[in-house]
Amino acid sequence: QLKLVESGGGSVQAGGSLRLSCAASGYTGSNYCLAWFRQRAGEEREGVALMNGVGGIIYRYFVQGRFTFSKENAKNTVFLEMNSLKPEDTAIYYCAARPRSNVGECYGDWGYWGQGTQVTVSS
Repeated sequence: QLKLVESGGGSVQAGGSLRLSCAASGYTGSNYCLAWFRQRAGEEREGVALMNGVGGIIYRYFVQGRFTFSKENAKNTVFLEMNSLKPEDTAIYYCAARPRSNVGECYGDWGYWGQGTQVTVSS
């Protein structure tokens, strides 16, 4: 059973940086596609960045150029480097996974979620 555990959240001032980590266990090879989501207070959860089945990264426009999604295969860990943070980036950040086919296609629902980590950016 895939398990995801996020860490690295905290409080920073606007313009600051944070690095989030998501450690995956029960994770065999490249059987899953991974993504970062966030949920701001009073709003629905939204995608931030996702890694497709062939290693490409897709960023939402509101983090493009500021956030970097990376992966360290040896540790089954993905990261979200967040720079130039803004107060509107304040949210609970989650990593999520969904299945990946042998030909590199992501499919199905985002059925696996971590517990989330709080990021607070003050002005």
